[in-house]
Amino acid sequence: EIIQSPLKGEVKALSEVDDATFSGEVMGKGVAIEPEEGKVVSPVSGTITTVFQTKHALGITSDNGAEIIIHIGIDTVKLNGEHFTVHVNKGDAVKPGDQLVSFDMDAIKDAGYQLITPVIITNTDRYQSIKSLKTDESVDIEEALIALA
Repeated sequence: EIIQSPLKGEVKALSEVDDATFSGEVMGKGVAIEPEEGKVVSPVSGTITTVFQTKHALGITSDNGAEIIIHIGIDTVKLNGEHFTVHVNKGDAVKPGDQLVSFDMDAIKDAGYQLITPVIITNTDRYQSIKSLKTDESVDIEEALIALA
């Protein structure tokens, strides 16, 4: 299964994220993206399984069973949803490219938060291989990002 990029930006290794929950792969394997625009789209065909009340993160289960968390920024839970707009609800069916969240990059940065966005496969144990198809390079929305096997 191929997970497409939910953001336009620069792909980084999870180890570069300044939060041990992500860099230590506590939640699962994946990549991080330093966003270039304040828009998150669905990386797969699937169902929205979680929308955090604070709007900074959401979970999707792909039609093939991959469980994905997209977490916009670091410690952004403290913003209590300010500067984020969620465009989907729990239970919604989505397809690649559907807009999920928009966020005000400048306002979040001005509030002192990093925007680097982990994209995590939370059911990592299900796969023998989780391979980043891009690292330290630019990615566009809907480009192939992670290969699961």
